[in-house]
Amino acid sequence: MSHKRIPKRKAAIAVGGVAALGAAALLLPQANASQDGGARGGASTARTLKADDADDLAARLSKLLGDAFAGSYYDSANRQLVVNVTDVSGDDNNVIVQAKKAGAEVREVDNSTAELQAAARTLRTKATIPGTAWAVDPRTNKILVTADSTVTGTRWDRLESTVDGLGSGMATVKKSAGTFRTFVSGGDAIFGGGARCSLGFNVTAGDGSPAFLTAGHCGVAAQQWSDAQNGAPIATVDQATFPGNGDFALVKYDDPNTQAPSDVNVGGGQSVQILQATEATVGQQVLRMGSTTGLHDGQVLGLDATVNYPEGTVTGLIQTDVCAEPGDSGGSLFTQDGGAVGLTSGGSGDCTSGGETFFQPVTTALAATGATLGDAGAGGQQAGGGQQAGDGQQTGGDQQAGNDQQAGGDRIGGGQEAGAGAGDGSDAGSADGSGAADDQSGADATNGRASGTGHGSGGGNAGRSGRSGLTDTH
Repeated sequence: MSHKRIPKRKAAIAVGGVAALGAAALLLPQANASQDGGARGGASTARTLKADDADDLAARLSKLLGDAFAGSYYDSANRQLVVNVTDVSGDDNNVIVQAKKAGAEVREVDNSTAELQAAARTLRTKATIPGTAWAVDPRTNKILVTADSTVTGTRWDRLESTVDGLGSGMATVKKSAGTFRTFVSGGDAIFGGGARCSLGFNVTAGDGSPAFLTAGHCGVAAQQWSDAQNGAPIATVDQATFPGNGDFALVKYDDPNTQAPSDVNVGGGQSVQILQATEATVGQQVLRMGSTTGLHDGQVLGLDATVNYPEGTVTGLIQTDVCAEPGDSGGSLFTQDGGAVGLTSGGSGDCTSGGETFFQPVTTALAATGATLGDAGAGGQQAGGGQQAGDGQQTGGDQQAGNDQQAGGDRIGGGQEAGAGAGDGSDAGSADGSGAADDQSGADATNGRASGTGHGSGGGNAGRSGRSGLTDTH
């Protein structure tokens, strides 16, 4: 088996364009930002910003406002940065006016950053209960506490009592119908020790060797990983963190000559070039690619989230409303213009009923492992509008992500199902492998969700993890 990993590109998405993934997959639904209170001082002068620019502005204003800064979020409907401020009665330095002049929408809120952080510490001390999670929601200026279906009886009473003890207006509790679990499963994509995960992003390790990032709970489940079910190992875990301060692993390719492209394969022979690591921003629209359910979209709901999995507590995660299922663990969270945002960790629900999903920030994983995003020039791809594919096919404004397109004899549809043998009992944690999709095949370009005819990929046709950057081998 050859382990050279540069495929012939069927099509490439022009960075920043609204092409090739299907219009609906990238023209994401716009969330209406709910605000407690309004902007200070009359008509808004907030600038129109992209999410990345809003994140940069928020970082600058956090320093400018000091203790008055109480978080921020991106209003995707109006494409504006909203900044929360507290205790501005003695604003001798006129920092609020400066913040508005810088281009932010400014609003007064009740809870300061210090108060919210103290409340989160109280939750950590008194309510670290498996099946719970919490993160600060700057849109409500409260801590959003989520409890899954296993939190009942005395555990639910304990959680409610702790939240009530934080004081009125400090936190809200949401009940989830699902169960928090890591999304590892048996059957498809990258394989190790009987478990299946998804590759996140190809990177270059600190020593210059080719590698990739995936979930930490995958990295602690198996030391060696293959790109085919029951196939020969092609990569070995270099370092992994889970549980604890993150959920990420650096896995090095065994062949030092491996050339791994810096992109996310979204199915149908199409890919998004990954150009840089991007910090998540609350309100930001994001895309997720995973080996079980393919391509899905959603919005960032919270940052620095704490999740209490059955295996232990994980901190520093991104909370979203993007769905995921077993086998999607480690998969890519990214933006349509080529920003690498996160690695799929876990959550509750599925892509039929919805749910919450948490992601490891890519920026934190890169800093901890000493890795950098993979070779941006791999495969000869150029970023920019009107980019042409290797076979001469031009990405068009209405081009659709193909369903069950063949590539070298292997189906690479965005939502290829795991097959009948998905749940083999090797769960690498709390996931039992039973949640793998039975009827997912191909990325439906009309709505950005995985759907299809339900063909089984099975063992010999086990889905190629090329859809997450690890490409076909023959």
